[in-house]
Amino acid sequence: MRDLRLMISAALTVGLTAMLGLAVSTEPPPAAAAATPAATTRLSAKQAAKPKWVYLTFDDGPSARYTAQILKILQAYHVRATFFEVGQNVKRYPAITRRVDRLGHSVQNHSLSHPNLTKVNWATFKYQVRTTDRYLRAQTGYTPRCLRPPYGATNRVVAKRAAMLGKKLTLWTVDPADWSRPGTSVIVRRVLAKVRSGSVVLMHDGGGNRSQTVAALPKILKALKARGYLFYPLWCH
Repeated sequence: MRDLRLMISAALTVGLTAMLGLAVSTEPPPAAAAATPAATTRLSAKQAAKPKWVYLTFDDGPSARYTAQILKILQAYHVRATFFEVGQNVKRYPAITRRVDRLGHSVQNHSLSHPNLTKVNWATFKYQVRTTDRYLRAQTGYTPRCLRPPYGATNRVVAKRAAMLGKKLTLWTVDPADWSRPGTSVIVRRVLAKVRSGSVVLMHDGGGNRSQTVAALPKILKALKARGYLFYPLWCH
């Protein structure tokens, strides 16, 4: 089913989210500079005059092996990110979800079992989202406002259903296809070539072998910091 990503990748653009009226704001959150450690990074006068920011997101976790490695790297670079977690993995590894939250990252909803939400009925849709909400709330103390549909598969029905459950659909603008394991250098090159201020970058901490993502992450963070980027989590307030 992962091959579905290749079929829909071209459709996952800012234009799609704008059409649905659910695009996440690319403005930094209020008081973000005070709330985010990465905001204290020293910038040149020119960079400070034109702040740039990026949202790093990780899908399909938590993973017993790879999430911990990614958290360690993010902590070393003083970066906060957003983790779109699969409910059945949260149930299996609740302590990892608690750690993600306690380190200051945003934990959001990625469905219970990773189905294509365009192909399920309303009862199943509600069960997928609300059950994951319950698992996440038990570990973080809050109910996620963001919903990332698996495979990025969405349409007007999915958008309407998400809104009825108080969710904002949250896609991405930069997809290095790290899930396909194209090579560490390829992942790095694809992210750095496409990232712009306000970009939402898609990567993965679960769902398979994510060793290439782990290896690519420090290189990506170092390069983006050198370019003057700040890093913010997504909350969908």
